[in-house]
Amino acid sequence: MFDSKSQSSPSMSRRAALAGMAATPLAAQLPAAVAAAPSAIAERIQVAAEKNAAFMRGDMDRWVALADIAPDFTLMQPFGGPASHGFDASPERLARLAQYFRNGDTALEVTQTFEADGLIVIVMIERQQAEVGSLPRQDWSLRVTEVFRKDGEAWRLAHRHADPLVHTISLDRAAALARGEK
Repeated sequence: MFDSKSQSSPSMSRRAALAGMAATPLAAQLPAAVAAAPSAIAERIQVAAEKNAAFMRGDMDRWVALADIAPDFTLMQPFGGPASHGFDASPERLARLAQYFRNGDTALEVTQTFEADGLIVIVMIERQQAEVGSLPRQDWSLRVTEVFRKDGEAWRLAHRHADPLVHTISLDRAAALARGEK
């Protein structure tokens, strides 16, 4: 499993505490600094860590139980293309996903959080290694933004944007991607 970076100073910032919480074993207690953060944000980060770990292990039953996806959910997939709308949680689709993602280890680096007017936004790096498709185990870290919307008592995942551009690319490579070159 990846370790998230921590601050070198003796006092921990809220951002470092949130990142550290997301990278700790899921059974661990929330650090005091995270517990002092708004509870809805801390809960969404904990759920994000758990659902991401389940997804990268191919445990789609656990993932779908945690995801709580809004009916009008949009996804901007890390493989590009147009945004998708809604989510097919049929047993057949979940079985295909379970076979596609395997043996993953994950940790979160939370970069920023926002909460306002019934919305929570979490900006993070999902640090992960896994077997994806027919490829051997490798780094599959993603830059991710998730938007949650309050629906009654529940926080539902309304939007997810994930891309693999964790590592800097050149202007020429970015331009080639923008032109649709493979």
